[in-house]
Formats: sequence, structure tokens, C-alpha cells
Amino acid sequence: MSEDDWLTLNVGGVKFSTCRSTLQREPGCMLARMFARPQQMQPSVKDSSGAYLIDRSPKYFEPILNYLRTGALILDPNINPAGVLEEARYLGIESIIPKLEQTSRSHEIPRDERPLSRRDVVDALIGASQTVINSSDRNTDRGLRFQGVNLEGCDLSRLDLRNINFKYANLKGARLTGANLSWSQLERADLSQANMEGVQMLGVKMLCANLEGVNLKGANFEDPAGSRANLEGANLRGANLEGSIMAGINLRVATLKGVNMQNCDLRMAVLAGADLENCNLSGSDLHEANLRGANLKDATLELMQTPLHMSQTIR
Repeated sequence: MSEDDWLTLNVGGVKFSTCRSTLQREPGCMLARMFARPQQMQPSVKDSSGAYLIDRSPKYFEPILNYLRTGALILDPNINPAGVLEEARYLGIESIIPKLEQTSRSHEIPRDERPLSRRDVVDALIGASQTVINSSDRNTDRGLRFQGVNLEGCDLSRLDLRNINFKYANLKGARLTGANLSWSQLERADLSQANMEGVQMLGVKMLCANLEGVNLKGANFEDPAGSRANLEGANLRGANLEGSIMAGINLRVATLKGVNMQNCDLRMAVLAGADLENCNLSGSDLHEANLRGANLKDATLELMQTPLHMSQTIR
């Protein structure tokens, strides 16, 4: 690269050194036309040092220049994306505009109204007490409270979320695959359409939680120490619980319409008053389950390990 290929730009009093090929990365933009060979647009005048004067904000120009260098949009936390968007429009950097428009819209939402990110949750977990929670002191309080917070669509997969308060939280569409939510509080939380495949839910409290359409395939609710998972009054309409371990679970008056509960372990489960209409219970074990007053209309009961008439329907 020859010396002539290097250029200095004076943008709002701040000088930037770059090469001609960088400014030509976006064909058709103002910078590419100004410094093309042959020139397609007359460059601006030069200052006393020979730098080309550009009357724009250097704060918003710098991310644009770095984008032309690397192809990646990187914004410092103190940079308003709306300012960078205006700069991109002025300079004609078309390829970056859609992403900046999306980032700008997110930035306009007040911080306390935006969903928390995985990074936010991980930072809270790291900052919390590092006390080891084991079987003998599993109710130790780490002081973590996510009560009523917005975690919609958040990726919380494989995280240790034991003993955390998620009451009334918005976890709609969240990804919780392989996470450990044992002994956590999820009363009246919204987990509709969440992916919770393979989640650990020992002793979880989910009274009246919204679990409509949730994927709980292969979930484990059974606590060997005897703490029962409580989903009384929960809405599980259309959920997938196939192969879940749910021995002793409390699903009293829960809505289980159209739920896939094939091959589930429901020994000693409390299903009194539950709505099991169109529920698929094929291959499930209902030994000593309490089904008093349950609605079993059109439920699929084939290949059950325990015949329904042998289940404990009145306790």
C-alpha cells in the first residue's frame, strides 16, 4: 500500500487516519465517492495539516469508520445508536442502517421496561452469595429476587436457578433447557411457550402459574427428600410433559387440556379436580394417584402401567 493510499480526516476537530480502501468498502456511499479513483465527488477542503475537513460529530462517526474497517457494529454503552443511525443515513452506509434502526428502537425503551438479558441474570448470580447449596441446606437463601421482573424470551438454559424468587415474573418464551429451578418460587409467573426441556424442578412452587404451550419434556419434579412440587391451579393447556418424572406432584384443579403426558411417572400425584380433557396419558404410571373429581373426557389412557381403576381416586 502506497503513502497516497492513506488519508487523514478531520471530523468535527478529531482526526482519523484510515486507508482509501476502507472508505470504499461500502460502494456508492458518500465517502467511497469522495475518495474514489477517479473521483466521483469532490472531497471537502483540507485543514492546515492536510486533513480533509468533515463537519460531522466525531463521536458518531467513529463507530461508522470501525464498521467499514471490520464489518462489525460495535457501540460503546455511552453512545446513542440514534446518533450513529443519523450519521449512517447522511453518509449513505446502507448495509448498517437496518441493524442501527433495531438497536435504536431497543434503546428508546426505558431500561426498567426492557427484558433482562442472560448477561444480567448471570451477573446477578455471580454477585450473589457463593454459599454451596447441598441436600442438607438446600433452602439456604442466596438473596436473589427476580419477583415481577421481565425475562421474556431470555436464554437461561443450563443455569443454576435454585431457590430463586420468580413470583409474578414474565418468562414468556424463555429458554430454560437443562436449567435447575429446584425449590424456586414461580407462583403466578408467566412461562407460556417457554422451552423447559430437561429442566430440574424438585420441590418447585408454581401455584397458578401460566405454563400454556410450555415444553417440559423429560422434566424432573421428584425430590427424593420428599419436598413436593406444587403446581396447584396452574395452566398447562397444550403443554408437552412427555417422559417427565412427576411422582407426588400437586396438580390439584390444574388445567391440563390437550397436554402430552405420555410415559410420565405420576405415582401418588394429586390430580383431584384437574381438567384432563383430551390429555394423552398413554404409558404413564398413575399408581396411587388422586384423580377425585378430575375431568377425563376424551383422555387417552392406552398402555398405562397402572390401570385407571386401580389408581386411588379418593384419598
